[in-house]
Amino acid sequence: MFPPGVRIMAALRAIPLPGVRRRDPASPPPPGFDHSVLISAAPTRVLAAFFDPEALAAWWQTTRSVTTPRPLGVYAVEWEPTPFKDEVLGPLGGAFYGTVVEYKAGREFAVAEAFWLPPAGDPIGPMSLSVTCAMDGPACRLRVRQSGYEESARWKHYYDVVSLGWQTSLAALKDYLEQGGRSGRREATRRRV
Repeated sequence: MFPPGVRIMAALRAIPLPGVRRRDPASPPPPGFDHSVLISAAPTRVLAAFFDPEALAAWWQTTRSVTTPRPLGVYAVEWEPTPFKDEVLGPLGGAFYGTVVEYKAGREFAVAEAFWLPPAGDPIGPMSLSVTCAMDGPACRLRVRQSGYEESARWKHYYDVVSLGWQTSLAALKDYLEQGGRSGRREATRRRV
């Protein structure tokens, strides 16, 4: 027997809502990115690396970034355009921006209404980015999820490309933090002085 709350939620999910298409549970989930990696660093350092301009330049190869770790903060990063063109997306690089809708220091943050603005062509979005950190034994388990989808070959191809990019970048983040890279605005300020 299920508790009353479970029965109520199941009943609510069964109610058809105007204009809302529910995904068939038997169908595959829409494309997106969901990856986790163990990093031998404190969760506060791992999460800070997503907001520190020097850290972002080191592991994500950004050329500029404006990231504000608080709800309603901006999250914008930019990369140089690639010298090559993808057959579907054109040159890669460009900018990714959205609004931080949730931030819990050392634990997690979420960006909503995010868009990728390629160097040429139409933006892709809206989408969301979710980053969580939690201790897993002696290391931090970092989980990065990116979702948002429109039924088109361009969106599917975007996730094929960005999934490889994320995996490479998260490996670079792991190396950066485990090899002594520092992240955090105070540490970056101290180095400049």
